[in-house]
Amino acid sequence: MRSVRHRPVLRALAPRTLRGRLSLVALTTAALLITALTVVFNTVVERHLRHQADDELRARATAVAATVDTSGPQVRVLETANDQLLDTNVWIYADQRLLEKPPATADGSPLTRTAGRLAARGAPDCATVHAEGQRSVRLCARQVSGGDVTATVVTALDLAPYQSSADTLLMGSLILDAVMLVCAYALTRLAVGRALRPVRTMTDQATQWSAVASDERFSTGEGPAELARLGASLDALLDRIRAVLRHEQQLTGELSHELRTPLTRIIAELDWWRSRPRSAAETRATHEVIDEAAQSMRTICDTLLLDARENVADASTAPGTAAVAPVLRRVTQRLPTPAQVKATVEIGDAPLEAGVTPAFLERVVSPLLANAVRYARSTVTVTGRRTPGGVAIDITDDGTGVPEAFVGELFQPGRRADPDDGHHGAGLGLPLARRLARSAGGEVSYDAGHAPGARFTVTLPAG
Repeated sequence: MRSVRHRPVLRALAPRTLRGRLSLVALTTAALLITALTVVFNTVVERHLRHQADDELRARATAVAATVDTSGPQVRVLETANDQLLDTNVWIYADQRLLEKPPATADGSPLTRTAGRLAARGAPDCATVHAEGQRSVRLCARQVSGGDVTATVVTALDLAPYQSSADTLLMGSLILDAVMLVCAYALTRLAVGRALRPVRTMTDQATQWSAVASDERFSTGEGPAELARLGASLDALLDRIRAVLRHEQQLTGELSHELRTPLTRIIAELDWWRSRPRSAAETRATHEVIDEAAQSMRTICDTLLLDARENVADASTAPGTAAVAPVLRRVTQRLPTPAQVKATVEIGDAPLEAGVTPAFLERVVSPLLANAVRYARSTVTVTGRRTPGGVAIDITDDGTGVPEAFVGELFQPGRRADPDDGHHGAGLGLPLARRLARSAGGEVSYDAGHAPGARFTVTLPAG
């Protein structure tokens, strides 16, 4: 329960930024590593200083042993010049009997007892004694053999200078560790901040680009590979979003373009019916025309929405089959045609079927036929024929044709050769026809070599 209660506190204390969290992780890692290195370093230093003290004690014991004579039946200590230096902190034993000890040391003191134990062991050995005042003293024993007796020399050394050196090194290492941790934290924050600067730039760019339509992209080919991959992923996401928006705008324009004709028919029939009282037969005929136009609008919506869903799903086919001749005749009859223009359908006796649904074929052909009727002088001819692996439909008019300078922009949405020609087209019919045909594996092309007038050819898979 206590750990559960501490979790909100820990979460509140944890840095909220990625820069702070990475800096904290780097600081923690550096602290663990420096602590381990400090412990190892000070342990090695402490052992090295102890070995130095032992070497000093052994050297002194060797010097004292030179004054001990064991050649006779008894151990004798020879007097030499400056022997006071050798007698300082020195114990001499004959077997286990104490011969000499430092003048300032009592017989029952911890140092004397420890020296006695070392002499009793009969082998070279060392020991540390913590004397009064928290003072540490190191003692080492050395045997002197010869004759019938054995002597043992025990020397002592105050470890205070060595401990002072070790404490100084420990304090220095701790100060150095603190300085290194502060520098590591500061450098890590600086490095992480510089590394995350492109991310902040990308965030600001995304905020700016979301407010206005921009063609800018994140990926510039510079910087770390991870940021380059992130920029490429964001660019791909922007491209998909932009494609969806363009498709939505295109679908809206195509719907308004295709629904204009049936809506015009409905409005015209209602205006005609309201102009004066009509008989029951005339009212019934008006209702039939309105119903047919409404059904056409429904078909247009279903066809375009189905095509939009197929494009989103990357579909490349429009399943189904359609008899070409009936569809062409029906579209020709429904299309409002000026009095001076005659539209004819020419299909051979052999049945001709396309690999698309009738509604889909009607949506492909209708914009091309409406365009031909709009610009024809007197004749529009629709011809169906079989091709290897498919069917082709030629839509020909005897109008003025397409200006040579405009051929390259003929199938671009919203482009018209002459916006002031008196027609109300939006420049969406031909791009719509081509896009629908291509979604079914076909094509819509313009024959630039045909004269006079214009010829468009629709190719679709065979049914």
